[in-house]
Amino acid sequence: MSKRVIAAACALALVIGVGAEVAEGSYETKRADILGRVEALRENAAEESASERLQTFIDLYFEYVMNEFPTFATMIGIPGDHDRWGDNSLEAISLREQDEVTALEVFKSIPRAELEGVDRLNYDLLMEQLVDSVKGHRFHDEYLAVNQMGGPQQNLASALTMMPARNVTDYENLLGRIEGSAAQIESAITRLEKGLEMGVTPPRVTLRDVPQQVKNQITEDPLASPMLKAFAEFPDSVSAEDQERLRNAAIAAYSGKIVPAFQKLHDYLLETYIPGARESIGMSALPDGADWYAYNVSQMTTTDLTPQQIHEIGLSEVARIRGEMEAVMERVEFEGELSDFFEYLRTDPKFYFDDKEMLLMTYRDISKRADNELVKMFGHLPRLPYGVVPVPEYSEKSQTTAYYQPGSLDAGRSGKFFANTYDLKSRPKWEMEALTLHEAVPGHHLQIAIQQELEDLPWFRRFGGQTAFTEGWGLYSESLGEEMGFYQDPYSKFGQLTYEMWRAIRLVVDTGMHSLGWSRQQAIDFFKENAGKAEHDIVVEVDRYIVWPGQALAYKIGELKIKELRAMAEAELGDGFDVRAFHDQVLGSGAVPLRVLETNIREWVDGVQAASAGGEAGSGSGS
Repeated sequence: MSKRVIAAACALALVIGVGAEVAEGSYETKRADILGRVEALRENAAEESASERLQTFIDLYFEYVMNEFPTFATMIGIPGDHDRWGDNSLEAISLREQDEVTALEVFKSIPRAELEGVDRLNYDLLMEQLVDSVKGHRFHDEYLAVNQMGGPQQNLASALTMMPARNVTDYENLLGRIEGSAAQIESAITRLEKGLEMGVTPPRVTLRDVPQQVKNQITEDPLASPMLKAFAEFPDSVSAEDQERLRNAAIAAYSGKIVPAFQKLHDYLLETYIPGARESIGMSALPDGADWYAYNVSQMTTTDLTPQQIHEIGLSEVARIRGEMEAVMERVEFEGELSDFFEYLRTDPKFYFDDKEMLLMTYRDISKRADNELVKMFGHLPRLPYGVVPVPEYSEKSQTTAYYQPGSLDAGRSGKFFANTYDLKSRPKWEMEALTLHEAVPGHHLQIAIQQELEDLPWFRRFGGQTAFTEGWGLYSESLGEEMGFYQDPYSKFGQLTYEMWRAIRLVVDTGMHSLGWSRQQAIDFFKENAGKAEHDIVVEVDRYIVWPGQALAYKIGELKIKELRAMAEAELGDGFDVRAFHDQVLGSGAVPLRVLETNIREWVDGVQAASAGGEAGSGSGS
């Protein structure tokens, strides 16, 4: 099945009520059963309508993903094998790629011409994802198993801390995954070894903090490990006898299996992998690198824009936003150049907290104020709540300023806005309003939580989505601040412009490094020249773009499309434009490709105009 859809699904971790049941039995038995039914779908083509075959395929696809990725099933609250990890060995990845080829062949046997309306759209979206995923088999993301943004040194603890811990069954599941964690680490090492052999590694400079990240997972007291957090304190529903048994088993697994595996990974990284990693920065330096980057750009933007075209869009946006920044600088009567103003914002103590809890409390206050304004901007609001929490200490040094982790109603988990409290002198107050609107509401939490509730959509659209839409919406949400009563302080307005500039800069430096031959320092310097962000933040951001080629392009490209569509709707509807209806329409189909979003909005505008014309005609004839 499509690894692109799976990757998006695992990243978003949305929740859904799906009727399909996962087959019983072992992983291998389930896989064989599912694939057998996929083949039968092709062989029994005459027995079902195209619509019925499409739905059967979608249900089988769901079963397959739940079986291959049991941690995903846990995140969305679907019954499954919550005591095991998915198999990330090279052999398993190769089998999944073979499965994708088979699935695509079967899917093509469903006659599109016999489908109508929503069925045809679902078919087109799934076909595109399957085709793109099979195209991506030539590029080996699996070799890039560890970087400063992710890998077993972060992902294992994160997955375990999201698991429910309410009763003995939950703890048995946790224990099963703890006992299987060493195999996950060993698998990552094997993939790193293969990548080193094939010349596919992250740049050496980006790996500088990774050995310490691994070491942070090794604690003298096992119960101090984030992986064993649930075993430090049990709920009353677990008896004292079971508590002792489970805790002792978890400690034994951690000390006897996980610590040695992490130590092996640490030593391998320090002694072999990092010294052997490439010095080059751009993806174009990798085998098949230029085509790989072009593929990433297409996937992340859902457009046919070339890296050069995106680079030029970025330069244009940087120039425009600089003009707006200079206007704010004049408003506060700052004397000097824009670079001087940046330095002032980076260094004046009044713009920074000296207490981590005060930083978090301020984010929570902004979130609450934003909550109060949502009804003015949206006709439909989600049920799922969210909270503001600090980025975990084991990853905070190399982690970005903030990020959002989706929740799940079925799994009983709220959404979380993670704010980085590391190095408070790189966390200015003037960026906090824009950041909150992006990560929480009306940004990621609102969009993703609403997507959870779109019960008429098939699972792959409710679970997954397009990065250009999701991150484009997040950036667009920042621009809603003034309509919601934010950015009254000119420095906060400058913060919003800084964040918009940050995303415009991404278009320039991402394409610059991965396609146009820019150095890392050239990217850092361009960033510093055009944004007031702290140097630590800038370095972390540039290194993120280096190890996630193309991902950073999604934000500005998506935002520009949403703004373009809003301007079109406002111009054509005039006084009939309703911002709440517009936003509901944008979010009402989930995170779709930008061309689908454009079709949706244009059809909505046509429908509003037709309804208005009909109303006027009816009113005239009646009088």
